Amino acid sequence: MGLLSRFFSIFGAKVNKALDRVENPAETLDYSYEKQLSLLKDVRRGLAEIATSKQRLKMQVDKLQQQDAKLQDQAREAVLQGRDDLARLALQRRQSLEPQIENLNTQVTQLDEQQAKLSHASEQLQQRIDSFRTQKETLKAQYQASSAQVKINESFTGLSREMNDLGTSLQRAQDRIEQMQARSTALDELIDSGALEDYTATQITGEDDIDRQLRLGTGGSNVDAELAAMKRQLLADSGGNPSTTPQG
Repeated sequence: MGLLSRFFSIFGAKVNKALDRVENPAETLDYSYEKQLSLLKDVRRGLAEIATSKQRLKMQVDKLQQQDAKLQDQAREAVLQGRDDLARLALQRRQSLEPQIENLNTQVTQLDEQQAKLSHASEQLQQRIDSFRTQKETLKAQYQASSAQVKINESFTGLSREMNDLGTSLQRAQDRIEQMQARSTALDELIDSGALEDYTATQITGEDDIDRQLRLGTGGSNVDAELAAMKRQLLADSGGNPSTTPQG
């Protein structure tokens, strides 16, 4: 149960992160603005319908009032002619119109109240939409500026990372070169000291390490012979005077 709960938690976090990347605040603001405009349009449509219904009721009231006036004139004419029966009939019909006229006037009054409330709501909604439009454009501009700044910072971050990687590569190359140079110098010293045989020199001169030692020993004998010859020459030049004879 704990593993399943952890799985759903991780899955939910991943989904939220993906939705954050997909969601565009500018598009969300524009969508909200369009929804508010649609609501305002519905309110205004409702106002138009109320005004139309109220106008129809008023027309019916006018017709009934015209009938009421006509019946009243008929009742008077009937009385003048001595036709009480017709006068009574006209008055009865006139009495039946009064509740209808009163009911229609009541409906007109109710529609007036609804129209006033809806008109006030429309004005408030219009003000809110105007204010939201200003905030929307400001937030969109801020979002675009922030998005551009983030992209610039990400570019600099990527460039800095690449420069760091390049610096690391250069340092490794320099260390490798120094290592190779140190190894080459050490090998040269070993070859010169005779501790390491230079096979390339052996192949070129045909001389191995024994030949080289003999050559170095012969070189020392030649120096001794040259030194002895120099002493004899100096002795001959000085006329054989022992005091001027170089000390061996």
